[in-house]
Amino acid sequence: MTHPVFHAPDHDHQRCTADALAHAEALCAQRSQRLTPIRRQVLEVLLGSHKPLGAYEIMDRAAADGVRPAPITIYRALDFLRDNGLVHRIESRNAFVACVNNHAAGDLVVFLICEHCGAVGEAASAAVADQLKSAARAAGFAPKAPVIEISGVCAHCQQHEHAG
Repeated sequence: MTHPVFHAPDHDHQRCTADALAHAEALCAQRSQRLTPIRRQVLEVLLGSHKPLGAYEIMDRAAADGVRPAPITIYRALDFLRDNGLVHRIESRNAFVACVNNHAAGDLVVFLICEHCGAVGEAASAAVADQLKSAARAAGFAPKAPVIEISGVCAHCQQHEHAG
């Protein structure tokens, strides 16, 4: 099943979150790893927003039930989730976003970041990936984290601008 690059403002967010959590549980079970309660909570916080969140924002949202996790606990959970392809780091924002596209670990990831609403879309681009892999190979370069970040305005915000 393909996922939209940007979720519609009225999409079924509960279904979106449930599907991503089910995928995370299955992936961890397949790899004989544990999605511990804190790891799950950090992932749920990120799934609660389709916008990138910093570690301290995650910590604040996780503390909504009264218990504030320590920063190191959040960072360890984020490391686990990143290592397992369940979250991505948005370098330009020094923040994290849940991965809902279930792509392979070495796949090129293109993040489209809306400057108006802050939403992040994760787009696949095999043609761009092939070109970049060829260029890297030709240079004798082995990419570590093939990520591209592009800022702009999402379709929902463009429609809102034109309607107003």
